[in-house]
Amino acid sequence: MTGSAPRAPALRRLVALTRKETRQMLRDRSNLVVGILLPVVMILLFGYGLSFDVTDARVAVVMEESSAAAVNAVAGLVGSEYITPVWTRSMVEAEGLVRAGKADAILRVPADFIRTIAAGHGELQLILNGVDSNTAQAIEGYAQSAVMTALQHQADRQGDPPTASASVEIVQRMWFNEANDSTWFLVPGLIVLVATLIGAFLTSLLIAREWERGTLESLFVTPARPMEIVLAKLAPYLVVGAVDIALCLLAARFVFDVPIRGSLPIIVASSMLYLLVSLALGLVISGVTRNQFAASQMALLASFMPAMMLSGFVFDLRNVPVAVQVVSHVLPATYFMGLIKTLFMAGDYWPQILRANAALAAYAIALILVARRTLAKRLD
Repeated sequence: MTGSAPRAPALRRLVALTRKETRQMLRDRSNLVVGILLPVVMILLFGYGLSFDVTDARVAVVMEESSAAAVNAVAGLVGSEYITPVWTRSMVEAEGLVRAGKADAILRVPADFIRTIAAGHGELQLILNGVDSNTAQAIEGYAQSAVMTALQHQADRQGDPPTASASVEIVQRMWFNEANDSTWFLVPGLIVLVATLIGAFLTSLLIAREWERGTLESLFVTPARPMEIVLAKLAPYLVVGAVDIALCLLAARFVFDVPIRGSLPIIVASSMLYLLVSLALGLVISGVTRNQFAASQMALLASFMPAMMLSGFVFDLRNVPVAVQVVSHVLPATYFMGLIKTLFMAGDYWPQILRANAALAAYAIALILVARRTLAKRLD
């Protein structure tokens, strides 16, 4: 009896404190976002939206010979669930599709295919887009399997020996990534992640910190206009981000030996434009939340995680559900990710350069105007 008496007040205090902390947690929505929404988003992304599989890979087929043997050799592509053949008239047309990103590989049936088959050493040429080395390797396996299966079926129908398909060899070439090195694919994407991290996280804490410390009120009595304040807050971090981008480019070239085939001024200008988008996004988040903890969490959910998961950095976006593809094409990081990889690996492709930079410029203007509006409510 006496031993249980001291424990009763302690238990009541514990229950009371637990209730107080529970109410405080429920009042702070940022805690609920981190504790519930973030795990749900990660579960859905990893479990449903993301996939390493390659489906509907576009293979441009060039038929320089239209014999029955040549048609039968590529017949396996038509029935494959992993490959979508794109029929072209010439190698020039097929190469243009690959450079434009409308084809992932080229399967060429040479003009002397029937003659080489008769001589016992037929050859087909498979050219792969090596910008994404993982996807290229998967497409190589699918294409070889489809062709060899079709040739073996043809041999079975004609009563040829089971090894008849062995007389055909697929000669493979890798474009834009001759070393078949995944580093060439990953390092350009790191520039996107660094610019996103530096931009969104630094500025997302900027105004929120000033609101918490009460230093922002000192600007209310100055003649400075909201747009001037926005630009002034962006300028120093733009310089910091420029230094980080320069470090990324130097590391890519001299540390990781990644080729830079595109124009360096275009790469720098596009990177700075995307950095401006990230900085403006962080400024908007900072102005809306006015709390450092909430701003940092929102920056994580709205910028860095989508840039890493949904921009094409790791996963081929064509292999994810349509709903995820729609979301990914709303993200500024998706446009810059595709652009920077093309500039590094394939060189200057002006339709993509103009399209991506136009989208980034529109995002930058829109976000800067929104950031100005978040300040104008207090400063005007």
